[in-house]
Amino acid sequence: MNSIINLKVKIFADGADLSDMQEMYANPIIKGFTTNPTLMRKVGIKDYKGFAYKVLKAIPDRPISFEVFADEFDEMERQALEISSWGKNVSVKIPVTNTKQQFAGPLIERLSKAGVSLNVTAVTTLDQVRSITDLLAPNTPATISVFAGRIADTGRDPVPLMAEAVKIMRAKPQAELIWASPRELLNIFQADSIGCHIITATNDILKKLPLVSKDLEDYSLETVQMFYNDAQSAGYNID
Repeated sequence: MNSIINLKVKIFADGADLSDMQEMYANPIIKGFTTNPTLMRKVGIKDYKGFAYKVLKAIPDRPISFEVFADEFDEMERQALEISSWGKNVSVKIPVTNTKQQFAGPLIERLSKAGVSLNVTAVTTLDQVRSITDLLAPNTPATISVFAGRIADTGRDPVPLMAEAVKIMRAKPQAELIWASPRELLNIFQADSIGCHIITATNDILKKLPLVSKDLEDYSLETVQMFYNDAQSAGYNID
């Protein structure tokens, strides 16, 4: 675990299961939390605000992002101001566009100038990163979530793009880049190597942390044993 502890990139847990979030809160390696409406719906959350209050009571002292869910910018703004009032450790997730593909720039600019800590999410291009960075207030904390995992899903290498995003965001020292939607534990080390500030990861990835620096010969043997044991349990034979 020493290689994880020595990383500069901050690891945030991404999810909406309160028990899982509490489990990750007990781990000092986890520096913050993110969630979104899709994750909340997946675990059956019905009361958005009630869930948020439970989370904030359980996790009062690490950054947590909650997302607006309106599609019109005036309603997004109302929701953002309400969510921001829930706690000092709360950041408000604003999608880079609405479903009509209209850029949320004016809203991002207003909220940032008003001192609202933002997490601008669903970002996939450097043009979006530049536009958002230009609009952020220089003294207001903010994060930009670039969905590196989704970029990789299209067959593109996200590492050069993320490295360039780090450079672009230096114009606003209070802003941090999030490597969002990672697909494997390796992404944590990739994010660290380019100077990315934060990486979010779901519990299924975070639970692999004990594998870091595992002896590969031992891992090979465990894999062989798994195949053998499963074949025996299944009662396979070749007559």
